[in-house]
Amino acid sequence: MIDLKILLSDFDNVKTLLLSKKVESQKLSLAYNLITKYKDLIKELENLRSNQNVKSKLFFEHKKQNKDIKELQYELLELKNNITSMESELNEVSNEMNELLLAIPNLPDSKTPKGDSENDNVVIDTILTPKKFDFEPKEHWELAEGNKWIDFDCGVRLAKSRFSILRGGGAKLNRALINFMLDHNSSYGFEEINTPVIANKDSLLCTAQLPKFEEDMFKISSFIDTSTEYKTQEKGYKEKGHELYLISTAEISLTNMYRDTIIPLEDLPIKLCAYTPCFRKEAGSAGKDTRGIIRQHQFDKVELVAITTQDSSDSMQDLMIEVASGILKKLNLPHRLVQLCSGDLGFSASNTIDIEVWLPGQNCYREISSISNIKDFQARRGKIRYKNNKKNILAHTLNGSSLAVGRTLVAIMENYQLSNGDIEIPEILRKYLV
Repeated sequence: MIDLKILLSDFDNVKTLLLSKKVESQKLSLAYNLITKYKDLIKELENLRSNQNVKSKLFFEHKKQNKDIKELQYELLELKNNITSMESELNEVSNEMNELLLAIPNLPDSKTPKGDSENDNVVIDTILTPKKFDFEPKEHWELAEGNKWIDFDCGVRLAKSRFSILRGGGAKLNRALINFMLDHNSSYGFEEINTPVIANKDSLLCTAQLPKFEEDMFKISSFIDTSTEYKTQEKGYKEKGHELYLISTAEISLTNMYRDTIIPLEDLPIKLCAYTPCFRKEAGSAGKDTRGIIRQHQFDKVELVAITTQDSSDSMQDLMIEVASGILKKLNLPHRLVQLCSGDLGFSASNTIDIEVWLPGQNCYREISSISNIKDFQARRGKIRYKNNKKNILAHTLNGSSLAVGRTLVAIMENYQLSNGDIEIPEILRKYLV
């Protein structure tokens, strides 16, 4: 959630920045008016309550002194009715304001170039040179058929379109990649975590998958607890049901580990990584990447998440880019770093560097990771804070793939293909296949 103080004090600049992220001007003006109205109502309510306290004190003094209290009784009744009415209005305005604010994206930072679409993104570095083949390189789905690494038909038969099955060498290489990525990330000090792949609504609100991307989430029917009482270690409470979702990224689980938490300064930075299957409906992507495993409803990913102080998030983003790029370097896969423009920036991101890997079968670079600095946007939603000089300060959160496993598998298949259709295994992965 964006900072309301900034929205009010620097509205014209905020409006310019968010228009570049394709937010409707009318929505921003409505948010400004609602916030202003909310603050005005708070002041009016405080004045009414203050007046009520004065009148109540006077009422009891008059009563004690046997003075006439009829007029004060009338005034107190009127004040009570006005307060009740204003509390109701305040509640309505608050709900409307919060609902609207949850739909407003994060502000682009100064490093994010202005632009309308991916065509305005900026390539900032190209790493390794694509191999020149002495034959026409095939795309990964053609190679999969010859090597029997991926069974597309069986995935559809078991579930639906955009599900597939890895088998044999493909399944083993997928597992090797996961283990290799986790080991690599751990060498940079990222703690390996094993999380649930189901998340509740509060978790998705914190990391901003909700309400914006609800259509893209797989929702599970409300879970009904059949036990007599559901308890946490801290306190017991009864809870009859949950709205639960399959996670679209481990960013959700890892970031929410610290929701509603005040972190000691000496514990920062917190660096986490996790392998999980991820689930997305891919709403709005009809017709895109319908062949192969580039865009699936279920896919494997190793995710990096960092929680740090406000003055160190830029350097943390640099480190996370180094970590993710380092995997591709070790695999000898050509790739490039791309600075996303404001029009292509994700909803919660303030700054994003995409890592795009070279796919010779498609003769282009394709995204394999996005390393995003979220600043305090998620922390404000989830109350993730750290203590510094006795002050509670909103933390900065960052996340990024390290890497999308299926897309890394695709990149290996296409970059390591041989003229006879076989696929060479990168040397660094061979020990993971023993």
